[in-house]
Amino acid sequence: MNLKALLPTRPHGESGWVGRVLTAGVVVAVLATARPADAWVWVVLTVSFVVFAIGSVLMASRPYAALVLLSAVAVVNALIAGYPQSNSLALVLVAITDIAVIDFERHGNRPIVAAGIGVAAAYAGSAWWFAQPDTWYFTQLLWTAVLVAFGLNRRQYEVQARQTEQLLEQTRLAQSEHARAAALEERGRIARDLHDVLAHSLGALSVQLEVAEALLDERGDTEGALERVRRSRRLAVQGLTEARNAVAALRADSLPDLAEAVAALAEQHENDHGTAVRLSVTGTVARADSGVTVALLSAAREALTNAARHAPGQPIELELTYSDGARLSVRNKGATTGEGFGLAGMRERLALVGGTLTAGPDGDDWLVVAEVPNE
Repeated sequence: MNLKALLPTRPHGESGWVGRVLTAGVVVAVLATARPADAWVWVVLTVSFVVFAIGSVLMASRPYAALVLLSAVAVVNALIAGYPQSNSLALVLVAITDIAVIDFERHGNRPIVAAGIGVAAAYAGSAWWFAQPDTWYFTQLLWTAVLVAFGLNRRQYEVQARQTEQLLEQTRLAQSEHARAAALEERGRIARDLHDVLAHSLGALSVQLEVAEALLDERGDTEGALERVRRSRRLAVQGLTEARNAVAALRADSLPDLAEAVAALAEQHENDHGTAVRLSVTGTVARADSGVTVALLSAAREALTNAARHAPGQPIELELTYSDGARLSVRNKGATTGEGFGLAGMRERLALVGGTLTAGPDGDDWLVVAEVPNE
């Protein structure tokens, strides 16, 4: 008898149904070679095969109903296994193997143990009734134990396969959530960067246009108003450039050097507001990451805007220091305040690149310090 042919493959899915059909075919072939002397044995074999087929179909959807049907097949056929040339052992083996394959989640192996005890007892009764020797009894037990081992091994494989599928699904969902969170974070970063750039540019542009309107309305100063309009145009161009730089940083494109960008920002502020701005760069100049460059530039821009708003005309000192990272300080001489709503956003923006921002009075001045250490 071919033990592997009697062993079902997968109880679920297409390969499981193929295994069921092959197993049923082997059982039919084995039973076809039976030569029992009494007709009632054929009746038992036929009914048992039908019940076995029904139990096999119910294994996946109704495991406990399948357990009852398959246990009945195993025990009944074990009782007549000692009848000469009945070949009922085939039905016992396939039924007990199917029971071993079923995953009884809450009850573990107890249903299998109970079915095994019933089959062993039926073998003993059959050996006594049909006068079979002890060797026959132990041979039947050995065949049954081997098939149960095959069934348990197959069930373990099925359980591990399902757990792997669940783990893969959970991993896929986790990766999907991670990608979604990263996309939301990136979207927020884009919104913050563009907000900072546009708020600064549009705010400065609004001031210049208000001054131009006042010069025309109150003084009739066409030349002065024209100069303010020209400044407004330069601010608009500068705002577009800074917006492009912010987008370039998000795309990891090339950005201007941090020191050069800060110098250009200081020069622009000095021209627009007529305020003395002094820049000093210390340390070994190093190329900063694009995100760090944009964050420090945004902090400097916001600090200069607040300085022009709270202490117009007061001199400003900018200091860019390279030492274990980049540190940018903006000192507004003689100012008592320089805090603005935009600096709170800058703190969040710097935190994303591992930096910090502090702002507060320093003697008679107002000092803003933004720094990002090396990773």
